Amino acid sequence: MDKSQENILEIIKDQGLEQYQKIISLAREAENSLEVLGLNDKEREYIDKGIICDLAEGNAPFKPRYNLVDFNKFLKEGSEFLELDSPQNLSEAINNLLILYKHIPSVTTFPVYLGNIDQLLNPYIENEKEALSLIKLFLTHIDRTLTDSFVHANIGPEETKAGRLILKAERELKNPIPNLTLKYNKELTSDDFAIEAVKTGLVTSKPYFANHKLFVEDYGENYGIASCYNGLPIGGGSFTLVRLNLKALAEKSENEKEFFQKNLPEAVEVMSNIMDKRIRFIVEESGFFSSNFLVKEGLLNQDRYTAMFGIYGMAEAVNHFMSQKDFELNYGQDDEADNLGVKIIDNIEKEVNTHYSKYCEVSNNKFLLHAQSGIGSDQETTPGCRIPIGDEPAMYEYILHASQFHKYFPTGVSDIFAFDSTNKRNPEAVLDIIKGAIDSGLRMFAFYTADSEMVRITGYLVKRSEMEKLKNGESVLRDTTALGLETMETQPLDDRKVR
Repeated sequence: MDKSQENILEIIKDQGLEQYQKIISLAREAENSLEVLGLNDKEREYIDKGIICDLAEGNAPFKPRYNLVDFNKFLKEGSEFLELDSPQNLSEAINNLLILYKHIPSVTTFPVYLGNIDQLLNPYIENEKEALSLIKLFLTHIDRTLTDSFVHANIGPEETKAGRLILKAERELKNPIPNLTLKYNKELTSDDFAIEAVKTGLVTSKPYFANHKLFVEDYGENYGIASCYNGLPIGGGSFTLVRLNLKALAEKSENEKEFFQKNLPEAVEVMSNIMDKRIRFIVEESGFFSSNFLVKEGLLNQDRYTAMFGIYGMAEAVNHFMSQKDFELNYGQDDEADNLGVKIIDNIEKEVNTHYSKYCEVSNNKFLLHAQSGIGSDQETTPGCRIPIGDEPAMYEYILHASQFHKYFPTGVSDIFAFDSTNKRNPEAVLDIIKGAIDSGLRMFAFYTADSEMVRITGYLVKRSEMEKLKNGESVLRDTTALGLETMETQPLDDRKVR
């Protein structure tokens, strides 16, 4: 047997995978048996050395990585392909959405964006008691059938009946899926509604708060938060997300000068070319934009897609250069180290903006930066621009540190804060912290209670009980549980500083 055949047989025999998980894994193995992108030796070298990572997008990408369907248009007009008319009541609206969700592709095979579900459902609410029952069924159906924690819904910024009912339902159900974001703007979001969101977050680890004003400045009103914490245009999304390992790139460099003058510009160029090759195949060869019904019905549009230039390992890159100078200065704790971090990301932004990408029309033919949240195999490399676990300073210092970086990442950046369970008695205090963080320039504020059943791994949620079952050799419903377990076993997530 060759290696590919061995992998296929291993998947077939894996008793820890459910049937649908095996099918997905077999499909990925088939795709990865192809070589169609035409990568050159330099591009392969950067990938093989772990400096550039394509985040399991596959060797023959046949659909965009992230798709943010225009659900408002869908509910207003229905779908000819799905033989659905526009809904007339809440039951029909929920039914139509659940049908459409099964037909939205992504890198995970599940939809990464479910829409601003409170605004979608609110026009159909008449009796709140009946609506709560239907919404609980809606959310339960999503959790049991779209079994991937990158499935993501939005609420807000304005308070709605549906929004309150969704928060109440989430507190009662305690499901990890869908992930949930509140688009927050203190001028639009009432304190009462925000406190309800905080109460829910301290129980279920969701929603987290997105800086609505900042995203509107970048995209206008028509944006959504998808997957982990990825801000993207509705009606489009992102062709691809490739990431640059700053730790590996720094360690490849003899010194800071070589890093800035030679290695960083070269790495940005190589990664940009890899991204262009992936985009070209999707647009010109896969047939997605000429055949998919979502495009034909105007629910997705090619000119609403950008691409995400991801980075991670900032902390380790900065600390590497500090140690070369014999400075006992650390990222997130000392101004000189933080200033170097800002210099690195500022240079990356300038280099990325010199590259012209033919099909990224929505972002002026430029890639947009993304602080990638990490995967289990990263081990000693910190996600995005975060401070390493265990090195976190006082919360106000952490917030001011993070605010230096969040402005650079329109497609997503996050810092995660673990609260003591006593905060459940004082959600108003947590909201005050969130307000201060967003006023300071944070794009995202993610939080959870340290002893919660649900753990925010990087940007997604996993149940501790499911990870324990998987650890004991039992199969589990949600496929991201394996990712969560891998991360928990290789990174000290439970050592996050508790506030």
